[in-house]
Parts: sequence; structure tokens; C-alpha cells
Amino acid sequence: EMSSVQLITRLISSETGLSSDKLRTGKLEKHEWEQLNVKVKSLEKAPLYIDDTPSLSIFDLRAKARRLASQNGIKLIVVDYLQLMTAGGSQKSGNREQEISMISRNLKALAKELSVPVIALSQLSRAVETRGGSKRPLLSDLRESGAIEQDADIVSFIYRPEYYKIDEWDDEDHTPCEGQAEFIIAKHRNGGLDSIRLKFIGHLGKFDNLDNFDSPFDAEYHSKMNAAANDDTFSDDPSMQVDPNDAFGPPSDDTPY
Repeated sequence: EMSSVQLITRLISSETGLSSDKLRTGKLEKHEWEQLNVKVKSLEKAPLYIDDTPSLSIFDLRAKARRLASQNGIKLIVVDYLQLMTAGGSQKSGNREQEISMISRNLKALAKELSVPVIALSQLSRAVETRGGSKRPLLSDLRESGAIEQDADIVSFIYRPEYYKIDEWDDEDHTPCEGQAEFIIAKHRNGGLDSIRLKFIGHLGKFDNLDNFDSPFDAEYHSKMNAAANDDTFSDDPSMQVDPNDAFGPPSDDTPY
């Protein structure tokens, strides 16, 4: 969706804590220049590969991904976003939903082939904005959603009530939601569903742990997952440690998509 320059600017902003406006104008204090210099040097060494080819076909993506996997051993593929891709070839003759289905299936196949997780961003339908009551996104709100919902191992949403001019959460306490978001796990093939409150840093376009939320209501906003970090369950006992390889359940040939 964004050019490589825009993506890099967003990444630098997120890493340095400097707004995109400051980076564009160059109006930085001495310590900010020093901070920028250190972070940019670090990012230069990061194994990130950005391809901003417009209307990239799924076949071109697979070819490029295979090359990067072979030459550079990539560990993650991110598509921003699914509906901007094309099926290519004769598949263009079908309707758009069929085309998206074909792209979705091929991304799933690519994840399995390369044993690399694929994160594919997707648009939501306009039904969310016109719907009365809660604006919290649902699986049915995915645009051309049939195949995406079926193929994906995990489907998650980020919900910001502020975007819809809502100023409080729809919980029992109706707590303020300013500067907050909710990460919703709506589908998990190998695990449970949950919702996690996050901090939203607007000028950086960044989400962070709610633990760092600078608010007098801080203690009230901890999600179950954030609060669990203080539980005795998280001990130094080796027998209690979780293997990262078990994150998606028992071993299988499936690679998360």
C-alpha cells in the first residue's frame, strides 16, 4: 500500500520515537540527531527486504519469495495488503471474490512450501462503519472474506473505538478508551480466542503494551494477558518454561498463514 520510502520512514519513526513530521522536516534537536544516527545504523543491518511493485501478481510474489528464501533465508513474509494483489493469467477472467480466493490459497501454499509464516493484511468491508451498535470487527467483515477466513490459521483484528468517535469501552465499567486499541484473535486453528488491550501511539502509528500506558487509570486497563505476566505461573522453574516451537500447538506440517 505504501512505497518503500514511506515504509522505511514509518519504521524509523517507530524505532526512534520521532514523529514522521520531524523526520520529513529535519527539525531535530542534537540528541534526536544522535538517536536517529544510532537507530538508522542498526536498521541498515536488519535483514528486511521491501518490494513495492504495484499490483504484484501472486505468481511474481511466489517467485521472489522463493529466491529470497534460497539466497537469504527469510523467516517471515508480510503482504500489505491482500486486495492490492492480482491473480495473474487466466484467473483474471473470474470475479474479484474468486480472484482473492485464488490468491489466498496460493499464499497458504507458499507458507507450507517455504515453511515460513505469511502475514497478509486485508481490508474490511464498509459494513463495519454502517453497522449500528458495536463497531468491533467480525470475521464476516473481511472484504471478499470467504477464502481468507477458511485458509488462514489465525485471523486477528485491531479495533480502535476512537476511530469511530467512541470515547469509552463497551465493558461493564465503561472505561475511557482514549489512546487505546484492542487486538482481537478472532480465529486460531491451534489455540484459543482472546482480546488484548493495547496502547496506541498516534504520532508514531505504533501499538505498545498497555503496561506502559501513561494514565491515572493504568491499573484498570490491563488485559488478561498483560496481567498474567505478574502471575506466579511465570516462574524460573525449567519445567514450567514454554518452548517457542509449541506456540501453535503440536508439531504439524502446517505453517501459520
